[in-house]
Amino acid sequence: MRTPEERERHLILTALHQDGVEEIFLPAPKRSQKPRTSKPLEPPPQTQGASRPVAKGNAVSTPADLAGVKNLEALQALASQCLLCGELAAQRRSVVFGSGSPSAKLMFVGEAPGHEEDLQGMPFVGEAGGLLTKIISAIGLTREQVFIANTLKCRPPMNRQPRPEEIANCSPYLMKQIEIIRPRIICALGAFASQTLLQTTEPISKLRGRWMDFRDGIKVMCTFHPAYLLRNPSEKRKVWEDMQRIQKELEGLA
Repeated sequence: MRTPEERERHLILTALHQDGVEEIFLPAPKRSQKPRTSKPLEPPPQTQGASRPVAKGNAVSTPADLAGVKNLEALQALASQCLLCGELAAQRRSVVFGSGSPSAKLMFVGEAPGHEEDLQGMPFVGEAGGLLTKIISAIGLTREQVFIANTLKCRPPMNRQPRPEEIANCSPYLMKQIEIIRPRIICALGAFASQTLLQTTEPISKLRGRWMDFRDGIKVMCTFHPAYLLRNPSEKRKVWEDMQRIQKELEGLA
């Protein structure tokens, strides 16, 4: 015997068949589902080359007071916490302060750190740095006997040119380095270093090859940047002439 539900279904199907409906599909019965439990999102894995977090704590987001700084160690500690250039600070891996003798008679100043310098935290360690090492060796010195620094202490993204506000923010650190080291000669490598030190807009082609007065009896010799020489090997002779002028001046100081 059919149950009331079966009899009702039979009547409905018979009526539908009489109306010309051949097939009918009934929805499958719903299955009970267990409530889903949500898992906390995990942070994405750190990829190689990703930016390091910006230093916190004593981070310097306003111009630091460098008047009382008396040595390179204290100056480097301040520079390593600098956040004045937000874009550079957010993307840097290192603050490339400089390296060499704190009592050097000869100081080299370049433009800004590149990729390799940012990774290693040392100035001029890439291909251009290798050429600079050879240039220094050619005048009878080593990197440990000179001091090497850059106008900017942080790498600009994609090695773009330094912006005026970045140079203005970082220049006090460079000037303090010079004040502490008190070199007798500064070799400015490339246009940005030369123009920053001498406060001029003259192109490097006009600045190089002649002595300039900086301050406190310090002389400046401007020359082409080693990276420029890698692209223009024919200009190496001019740089060698500039280095010979520096070598002769150093011999006179001995």
